[in-house]
Amino acid sequence: MTTAPAPRPGGPLLLGIRHHGPGSARAVRAALDAAAPKVVLIEGPPEGDALLALAADEAMRPPVALLAHAVDDPGRAAFWPLAAFSPEWIAIRWALAHGVPARFIDLPAAHSLALAQQDEAQQDEAREGGAGERDAPSAPEAPHGPEGAALRVDPLAVLAEAAGYDDPERWWEDAVEHQSPGAEADPFAPFEGVAEAMGALREEYGDGGRTRDRVREAHMRLQLRAARREFKEYGDEAVAVVCGAWHVPALREKTTVTADRALIKGVPRLKADITWVPWTHRRLARHSGYGAGIDSPGWYGHLFDAPDRPVERWLTKVAGLLREEDRPVSSAHVIEAVRLAETLATVRGRPLAGLTETVDAVRAVMCEGSDVPLALIRDRLIVGDVLGEVPDTAPAVPLQRDLTRLQRSLRLTPQAMEREVDLDLRKENDAAKSALLHRLRLLGVGWGEPAAVRSGTGTFRETWRLCWEPELSVRVAEAGVWGTTVLSAATANAESRARAATTLAEVTELAERCLPAGLPDALPAVLRALADRAALDADVGRLAGALPALARSLRYGDVRSTDTGALGDVATGLVERICVGLPPACAGLDADGAAEMRRHVDHVHTAVGLLTDGRDPGPAERWEAVLRKLAERDTVPGVIRGRAARLLLDDGRLAQDRAARLMGLALSPGTPPPDAAAWIEGFVGGASGGGMLLVHDERLLGLIDTWLTAVAPGSFTDVLPLLRRTFSGYEPGVRRTLGELIRRGDGSGSGSGGGAARAGTAAVPGFGPGLDTARADAVMPVLALILGTDEDPGAQRPEAQDRGALVEVTA
Repeated sequence: MTTAPAPRPGGPLLLGIRHHGPGSARAVRAALDAAAPKVVLIEGPPEGDALLALAADEAMRPPVALLAHAVDDPGRAAFWPLAAFSPEWIAIRWALAHGVPARFIDLPAAHSLALAQQDEAQQDEAREGGAGERDAPSAPEAPHGPEGAALRVDPLAVLAEAAGYDDPERWWEDAVEHQSPGAEADPFAPFEGVAEAMGALREEYGDGGRTRDRVREAHMRLQLRAARREFKEYGDEAVAVVCGAWHVPALREKTTVTADRALIKGVPRLKADITWVPWTHRRLARHSGYGAGIDSPGWYGHLFDAPDRPVERWLTKVAGLLREEDRPVSSAHVIEAVRLAETLATVRGRPLAGLTETVDAVRAVMCEGSDVPLALIRDRLIVGDVLGEVPDTAPAVPLQRDLTRLQRSLRLTPQAMEREVDLDLRKENDAAKSALLHRLRLLGVGWGEPAAVRSGTGTFRETWRLCWEPELSVRVAEAGVWGTTVLSAATANAESRARAATTLAEVTELAERCLPAGLPDALPAVLRALADRAALDADVGRLAGALPALARSLRYGDVRSTDTGALGDVATGLVERICVGLPPACAGLDADGAAEMRRHVDHVHTAVGLLTDGRDPGPAERWEAVLRKLAERDTVPGVIRGRAARLLLDDGRLAQDRAARLMGLALSPGTPPPDAAAWIEGFVGGASGGGMLLVHDERLLGLIDTWLTAVAPGSFTDVLPLLRRTFSGYEPGVRRTLGELIRRGDGSGSGSGGGAARAGTAAVPGFGPGLDTARADAVMPVLALILGTDEDPGAQRPEAQDRGALVEVTA
């Protein structure tokens, strides 16, 4: 037979809790079962009262949060998150299950958001040295630190320190979470003890630096009085209040209605909307809403759900996770880990093994002393990646409803854990997914971020990294001003950006983003703005910087069936203007300007290649003429002349002999050594494969060798840094091969090492004096057999081409 609990003191039932505390949640449920109140008052924004019924919906799965945002400024928002083990959530579900009214009594979100806006404005004025700091009302007295700053008191930290603990979380686990009261225990005793402790703290520290709490607590007292009047026929015991333990002494404080109303009078407010949104365990660790955060929501959720043996059940979960990651964990590991955790708890004087003990046991037994697997355990279990769900009947902006519809139709479910999605744009469903993600990025909803394609060079593949964060609900609300659907909102946003853009780079970036987003209605406005900016901009550098984005955008027309004809016309016109203005713009540049212009030349060359890929060859011909001018004009800096010659050589538009002649002129004795070094940097520097070019073209290597050996000692120190920068970019194997080729030279400086080697000089170990044609011919029948050809490749080629044939086949 169960003994009735001891009677509690008269007055409203004040249940002081720790937000997101599973021990508090169990205690709240037990206290409500014992007291059976007629109304439950909960700390939270009163605007959410109309949404409380949704907590009983089967589609509502915590963690969830109340999201309040300003109607005129959706980006100004606040969250009140609730987990399955949050005492407030337990109180809401208890009230709904028993047919009892549940109400929020905290300061309305309309006031909270307005106060936050006011504080930001005052801080901005103070930073700017305005009158805001002088005119701001003086803050109530609060304890101060050594430097006079207001000290915000953490009640848990103070109580833990008083109990001899250096970790508030450990003290809370020992004092609340690990206590297992029997069936005959008083369900109200824990709350009386917590209230007494908080009363002592407030007597010592005042409001503890929480200056706004006075306004909040005044509003709570007014709501409490109203509930007591409404249910006075049942007595004050019929009213239960679930709030942060810190506020309990303030709710018991004897104040007048006039005094409380005076505190609230004049508090600013704005128009606000509120709804339920999904939340995640990761976000429970952040201080938001009522300022509560926990370090281990996954662990707390386990403590709340485990009916018995929480340590054993937890370590079994850990073992299962490690097995999924292919780590050898057996039942014996679990048994030994449980024993070690319990032993550690006994040695440390704790009533039950807590998170610290279980982590230590897992590290020693299951992870063999390594901390690397613990990072996975913390991410997946201690914190967790649980994402809540909200029913469709919850209020939402039209844009959010359209996004939810698209997510379901495309089977692109939001998840809290980051994942990669590979899309094949040739498939209709994948192309629609890509368009949705691009449109959301255009609206500032960063659900997905493009990732590098793992393999292949085609434009029909995309890889996205997806991770849904609760804050994205705010971004969707903000984007709702542009339209009621994702397509219409993205279109309106792009058109507005095109009108507001002031630079060519902004418009080209916008065009590059509109094409993959599939916005045909916005593209004409963007292209008009692009043509206007391009016509007015005379800076060749900015024109060259804008062209690559346009060229990349044109490639999407092949897979997405987007009409890019107008965009191609703009790009072609841009090429014409660059071809006309580039040669004069390259004259008279200093070293930094020449280096920047060289990068522009590279980008334009790549873009022209994209523009002429299966299209009009006219831009490529005009660009070739520009490169020839740059390569042969003496007034152009050496780094640009060398780069132009190299681009022509790589495209097969410049003969080897002509390239050697240009290099010979650039390295002639009449050229200043710094200019010659700059030409070398442009020709063979960077990640352009210049090292391999010198390895295989011994004439060019010989020219550089001859020039370098003829540089005067006084000038050598000037060109050395530039040469070191040029050749240090080569791979170690290339540098080693070049060194060996130079060392094989005859020392005359008249030719490369390879030519000297064939002249009969001694070779270094591993290198022959020349090509052994007899041994090369012996390899040809084997290669013919491997390649499946009937003829002897060596018989089809003159002896003079044997070396080239061998290189071609083996490549």
